[in-house]
Amino acid sequence: METYEMIRCENAPDWSLVPPLRAGNIEWTEDYGIRMTQKTCYTSEALFVQQTAVEQRIRAEHREMPAAVCEDSCMEFFLMPEGETRYLNFEWNLNGCLHLGIHTRDGDGIQLLPKEPGILFSFCSGRTGDGWQIEYCIPLAFLRLFYPALTLKAGTAFRANCYKCGDLTEHPHFLAWNKNSSATPNFHRAEDFGRMLLI
Repeated sequence: METYEMIRCENAPDWSLVPPLRAGNIEWTEDYGIRMTQKTCYTSEALFVQQTAVEQRIRAEHREMPAAVCEDSCMEFFLMPEGETRYLNFEWNLNGCLHLGIHTRDGDGIQLLPKEPGILFSFCSGRTGDGWQIEYCIPLAFLRLFYPALTLKAGTAFRANCYKCGDLTEHPHFLAWNKNSSATPNFHRAEDFGRMLLI
C-alpha cells in the first residue's frame, strides 16, 4: 500500500511546494505513454487537489451532469476518512464535467448531483504543452455532509486512490496510484486504496 503525506498550506496553495504522487500503475491495457500526477494539500477548511495528465489526444465531449465522464479523458480521486465505510469519488474531464458519487466499500453507491459543481469545488482547468491540468478544492463543509466528525488537521488520515482513464479515447487506458487487484477494469475497490496522512 502506497502512502502519501499531505502537507498543510496557507490559503491558496503554492503548488511548487507540494510533493506529487504518481499514478504509475498501468492496468488492463498496454502502455500508450499517458501519465498522471496528483498533488494534494489542506487547510483546516478544505482539501486542495491538482491533477496533471500527459496526454496528446484529449477527448472532452461531456459538458453537463449527469454524464459518463470516464468515457472522456478523465482524472479521478477516490477518498474516505480512515475508519469510515463509505468513499467519495470525484471524476472530472477537461470541461469541468463531474461525476460524483458516494459508495460503500463493496462499490454500491449513488450519484450525487450538486448544483453548480464548478463553483462549489472552485474548479479550473487548462491545456498544457503535453496534456492538461485541473485544480479544485473539496470544502470541509461538504465532506461533513457525509463524515460529520471529520476534522482536517495533522494526524487525520484518508484511504484513497487516484486514477486516470479514458474509455472512449483513441487509446483506452487505466492508470492508478495504488495497484488494482481486479482482473478487469474496476476502480471501485476500496481494499486497494492507499493511505494519505495529513502532516
